[in-house]
Amino acid sequence: MTLFPAIDLKDGKAVRLSKGVMESAKIYSDEPWELVKSFEKMGAEWVHLVDLNGAFAGEPVNLEEIRKIRANCNVKLELGGGIRDEETIKRYLDLGIDRVILGSIAVKDPQFVREMAAKYPVVVGIDAIDGYVAVEGWGEVSEMKATELAKAFAEAGVEAIICTDVGRDGMLSGVNVDFTLSIARASGVPTIASGGLKDRADIDALQATGEIEGVIVGKAYYEGTLDLEKALKEVQ
Repeated sequence: MTLFPAIDLKDGKAVRLSKGVMESAKIYSDEPWELVKSFEKMGAEWVHLVDLNGAFAGEPVNLEEIRKIRANCNVKLELGGGIRDEETIKRYLDLGIDRVILGSIAVKDPQFVREMAAKYPVVVGIDAIDGYVAVEGWGEVSEMKATELAKAFAEAGVEAIICTDVGRDGMLSGVNVDFTLSIARASGVPTIASGGLKDRADIDALQATGEIEGVIVGKAYYEGTLDLEKALKEVQ
């Protein structure tokens, strides 16, 4: 199982939110690239990046920081937040991002995602509040169930689905294994859990299912409830 250390970019800094609320942002680094480099040295294969400002703006905002991360780090990078058109996808891939995450646009225009997945390395981000899909930086909740959206990408050629239980995100309340499994089974696509990871027990619970591809590691690392370096060595 792959562990994805995560960095949220807000106003050029590395932060983490609680339940996706922008005002809850806690700054962990003024130089995000240094954090990514530290993950690389720990043995991470991937780092998960989100342009938080971009998620709300619907276009790239933290481009300079993303460039700096790519220039200084060799780890694989997946990036989401405000990617709504092919031009932005190409821009990020040309910049050296390894794969892009499509979230809000996946709800509004699933056909666009299918077309992009046929041409580029695409991951779908499904963010849910009480089982229903949240969009626009989690500022809105749609009427679509997360499992319905997952089914729409069953044979779309996407590389993975990242499913986030927004209510648990940044809360260190434990990962939602059942929700993650429901997405994996509905889609048949490699599925990555996100939201609420607290400690090694959560990783073990996900791994025990034998059906979950990976997990996003955020606040558990930053607040010290998970020994990330040890987990990377033992789990990957």
